[in-house]
Amino acid sequence: MTTQTTNERPSNGRRALPRKLWVGVALAAVVAVIAAGVGLWYVLIGPSGPAAVDSAPPVIPSNTVAAPASLDGTWNVVDNLGSMDDGSATFAGYRVQEQLVGIGGHTAVGRTPGVTGSLILSGSKVTQVSVTVDMTRLASDDSFRDGQLQHQAIETNKFPTSTFETTQVIDLGSVPADGHTIAVDATGRLTLHGVTRTVTVSLQARRVGGIIAVTGSLPIVFSDWSIQRPTSFSVLSVDDHGTMEFHLLFVHA
Repeated sequence: MTTQTTNERPSNGRRALPRKLWVGVALAAVVAVIAAGVGLWYVLIGPSGPAAVDSAPPVIPSNTVAAPASLDGTWNVVDNLGSMDDGSATFAGYRVQEQLVGIGGHTAVGRTPGVTGSLILSGSKVTQVSVTVDMTRLASDDSFRDGQLQHQAIETNKFPTSTFETTQVIDLGSVPADGHTIAVDATGRLTLHGVTRTVTVSLQARRVGGIIAVTGSLPIVFSDWSIQRPTSFSVLSVDDHGTMEFHLLFVHA
């Protein structure tokens, strides 16, 4: 008896794909869907952003600087110590809540290491503080957002810097002890988006050796600074307020 082998064909006349090929195609499709989902999550949400500066005391970098013979005198902001990744470097920035299309709530955090300034310490008193922030170097987890801020909201193309200068002496209560953290308020003139207002900022300060680290944050209502909320096709809404925050490292001049 002769056995005749025939190739099965679907009813439409086309040759059926081998079973192994079908399995391979299915697995590839599943992998593609998972990869796309993970990619979309990372782009729009990504890993958790940096923690707010008011959630922990100032961070002293691992770099060591010897304490000066006298703490009195001028201390300058430095940007060559610490790391932006662990929050131990000098930076200033913003924190704003936004609603993203298809995602929901997301906290936008942008920071710039471009900070210069100084403070003058006399005994247990800070007699003067002056700080200038380069707003054009603000960077977040989204380069598109960063580009939009050049001509929307804080408009860094028009207002490339922000400044703060104290108008009152800051009384620390005692000479800063090595390793101790103190909480004080600083009152002064803040210039943001071309508008100058008197504000009081809550600060935490800590000295280790020859480094003084200072953190602070201030609620910012956009309308107080003539800031218009930004718009984007990928953003449903942005809060009408945010937070200015900073972590500054000072060393003795």
